[in-house]
Amino acid sequence: MHTVVVGTSGVTASDVLAVARGGARVELADEAVAALAAAREIVDALAAKPEPVYGVSTGFGALASRHISPELRAQLQRNIVRSHAAGMGPRVEREVVRALMFLRLKTVCSGHTGVRPEVARTMAGILNAGITPVVHEYGSLGCSGDLAPLSHCALTLMGEGDAEGPDGTVRPARELLAEHGLAPVELREKEGLALLNGTDGMLGMLVMALADLDTLYKSADVTAALSLEALLGTDKVLAPELHAIRPHPGQGASAANMLAVLKGSELTGHHQDGAPRVQDAYSVRCAPQVAGAGRDTLAHARLVAERELAAAVDNPLVLSDGRVESNGNFHGAPVAYVLDFLAIAAADLGSIAERRTDRLLDKNRSHGLPPFLADDAGVDSGLMIAQYTQAALVSEMKRLAVPASVDSIPSSAMQEDHVSMGWSAARKLRTAVDNLTRIVAIELYAATRAIELREGLAPAPASRAVIDAVRAAGVQGPGPDRFLAPDLEAADAFVRAGRVVAAVEPVTGPLL
Repeated sequence: MHTVVVGTSGVTASDVLAVARGGARVELADEAVAALAAAREIVDALAAKPEPVYGVSTGFGALASRHISPELRAQLQRNIVRSHAAGMGPRVEREVVRALMFLRLKTVCSGHTGVRPEVARTMAGILNAGITPVVHEYGSLGCSGDLAPLSHCALTLMGEGDAEGPDGTVRPARELLAEHGLAPVELREKEGLALLNGTDGMLGMLVMALADLDTLYKSADVTAALSLEALLGTDKVLAPELHAIRPHPGQGASAANMLAVLKGSELTGHHQDGAPRVQDAYSVRCAPQVAGAGRDTLAHARLVAERELAAAVDNPLVLSDGRVESNGNFHGAPVAYVLDFLAIAAADLGSIAERRTDRLLDKNRSHGLPPFLADDAGVDSGLMIAQYTQAALVSEMKRLAVPASVDSIPSSAMQEDHVSMGWSAARKLRTAVDNLTRIVAIELYAATRAIELREGLAPAPASRAVIDAVRAAGVQGPGPDRFLAPDLEAADAFVRAGRVVAAVEPVTGPLL
């Protein structure tokens, strides 16, 4: 099994994906253990002093003015975890919780939190045992960290609350820890607070969304090319010299992908009844510009994620010179913004894909295709309602594109008076990515059927490869009306597994 070693300098996106989705084992580097021990010595020294230090010998948030006596500090750390584990709603997905726990461990191992090495080892042990704390949908405002979600994870570390075992059964956390030889952690000064203060949940969801969207944008380039081909459009608008004049990197990459898919097509540029078409509709002609802008948004979001993956997010932070200083690095704004940006870009990509599907189904705009791609229009309805489903998904994506990060509801008696709502931005982005997958799948379903209805002219070899792969996956081609939902589900599974890209790349070479 793949092993990810966590040191002091952060982790990579591939590390997060390996642990969250691939079940990779986690180990602590020797440098991380040494840094943990050194920072703990600083915290222990400060705890022994009579002067109050935030997070070490005081209360938290709006209660920070109270100095806590030594005999109550262990109780204080337990209490902050218990009281902050106040999430409600449906359970969050296993991969999200694993990403959250791993990223919290990443910050702990930086040596800037003051957590003891044994706490970090237990965190790694829980991940390696396949134990997943029960975390709920609601409870984070994306400031002072993803407090409630992280608290539910810390509760498991303490042997309290419920967690899911590797077999998928939810049981008391203490039982699961015992079965895997793990002892509950007795938290000491600062440790409870250090386990809660981070952007780990929203960051983990950003990393996974970036991976999914990278594949989806390539898949959308392919389906856009298939729609252009099915509509007898021109590929001249994809010429690299045109896109070099407006040098947005994403635009050039999308155009290049589409051009590669269409190479060798006998369908492009053949217009109905020999009537020349000066220009294709925007949804066809401007596909690289729209998808390209989304790709550039992905690039910016990836840069933000890389910076955050290298960061140590906690409050207060233990500095190498022995100071323990309060700060605002836990504020989720940098991550929240790009999560919202991605939801906007995804909504627009879904919207333009739906417009191409609608064009394929309209006999007045499809340049010779039968109404709704039906076998016997009137007796058969063809893909009429598939487009309704696609339109409903696009409509929801537009609602999901409303930014969460512009909202702020003050909390903690106005101590935390401006919050990021980054967790909410991440949760709605996950839904948007899910919806976009279905939208691209419906365009794929419509475009492949439309190409097959063009008799006498051969599609591009890459297009043929996609059609053959889709049919082999159980997605049926043209014919009389049938129960459509299973076909659409099969198309969705095909796109979701990255098989659109896998089908064309043996012909085109790697897509950009």
